[in-house]
Amino acid sequence: MNLRRRRGGMWEMKRKVANGLMWSGAVVATAAALVPLVMVLYYVVIQGLPALSLAFFTHLPRPVGEPGGGMANAIVGTLILIGLASALGLPIGILGGIYLAEFGNNRFGWSVRFAADVLAGVPSIVVGILVWAIVVVPMQSFSALAGGAALGIMMIPTVMRTTEELVRLVPVSQREAALSLGATQRRTIFKVVLVAAKGGVITGVLLAVARIAGETAPLLVTALGNTFWSTGLDRPIASLPVQIFNYAISPYDEWHAQAWAGALVLVTLVLVLSAAARYATRGRLRATR
Repeated sequence: MNLRRRRGGMWEMKRKVANGLMWSGAVVATAAALVPLVMVLYYVVIQGLPALSLAFFTHLPRPVGEPGGGMANAIVGTLILIGLASALGLPIGILGGIYLAEFGNNRFGWSVRFAADVLAGVPSIVVGILVWAIVVVPMQSFSALAGGAALGIMMIPTVMRTTEELVRLVPVSQREAALSLGATQRRTIFKVVLVAAKGGVITGVLLAVARIAGETAPLLVTALGNTFWSTGLDRPIASLPVQIFNYAISPYDEWHAQAWAGALVLVTLVLVLSAAARYATRGRLRATR
C-alpha cells in the first residue's frame, strides 16, 4: 500500500511538473509572438505620429523642399480601390461560399475549393501581372479599375472559404424548419441560413479587406499611382501603399517622415478592421460556450 502511494505521488508530481513546463512554454511562445507586433506598432507610432497633422489628411503631396503637404489623394484613392475590390470580390466570394456549403459535395465543388486554396497562396505580384495583361494592356493605360480588379481577385478565396465554413455551421434543423413551412430553397438559403451566418461572413469580409488594404505589389503594375486628385476609374490613381513605397525609397528626409505617417494611418486602418472582425464574432463565440 505504501509503495502504491509513493508511486501515485511520484506520478502526480510528474504531471504537475509537465503541466508547469507546458504552461510556461505556452506563455513564452505567446510573448515571443507578441514582441514583433508590439515593436512594429511602437516604432511606427514613434516615427509617424510627429508627422501627422490636419494637413496630412487634407492636402496633396508637395514637391521636395516645400514644407507641409499630405496624402489626401492617396487616402481617398485607397478607399476607392477597396470599394472597387469589394464590388468584385464580395459577390463572387459570398455566392461561391454558399454554393460550396450547400451544393459543393461533388467533383466540381472539390475543384472550386482547390482553386480557391491555390489562389490564396499565389503571390500578389503574380495577380497584379495577370490583371496587367488582361486589363491594363487592352486599355493601354494604368487605371483604378485594374487596381480594384487585382485586389478583388485577392479577396475572393478568403471570403469564399470563410463563408463556406460559417454556412456549414448553421444547424440543419433551421433549414428543415424553413422548408417545412413552405419556403423555397433559395429563400431558405438567403433568408435563414445566410442571416444566421452573417456574423462569420462579415468577419471574413473584414479580414479580406484588411489583407488587401496594405498590398503594394499588384498596385504598382495596375493602378500605378498619381500625385494629384484623380477619381476617374479609367486613369491611374494614388494609394497609400504605393505612396509610402515611393516616399520610403526616396533620399529626402521630409518624404521619409510622410512615409512613416502614411504607414501609421495604414496600420491603424488594419487594426480597426481586425478589431471590427473580432467584435463581429463576439456574439457567435458566446453562443457556442
